Amino acid sequence: MTRTDDSVDEAVLARIHQLYGRQSHLIDGGAAREWAETFTPDGEFCSPSYPAPVAGTDALEDFAERFYAAAQDAGEVHRHVVTNLAVYRLDRDTLRVQAYLQIVATARGGESRLVRFTTIDDRLVHIDGEWRIARRVVSRDDR
Repeated sequence: MTRTDDSVDEAVLARIHQLYGRQSHLIDGGAAREWAETFTPDGEFCSPSYPAPVAGTDALEDFAERFYAAAQDAGEVHRHVVTNLAVYRLDRDTLRVQAYLQIVATARGGESRLVRFTTIDDRLVHIDGEWRIARRVVSRDDR
């Protein structure tokens, strides 16, 4: 279910849902560059799970490569599960999106486990006909 104010139309909501679904598939599938390009060129990723914020396409790509490699090294498949999107229009070309994000790990031939449950708070901007993430702030439920 998506909660929205009345100024965000259904076409925009559909594109936002596609963006978040695509992002999850890209990082989980090891498509690091493509995942990084869902952010603006100077986009930021800020999470208490990591030592410092990550900013810029190249640094975001490196971050996504390390995430995927760590799962592979652990013999696991990691999945990002994004739910409960709430979309708010800040102005014509800027949205705020809040959502829940679960990261689930499944050992090859084993059980699945919840790695962490978080809330994401994103600022999206409309650039060249596409919505991109300018800043993502992650909050962990266990902190």
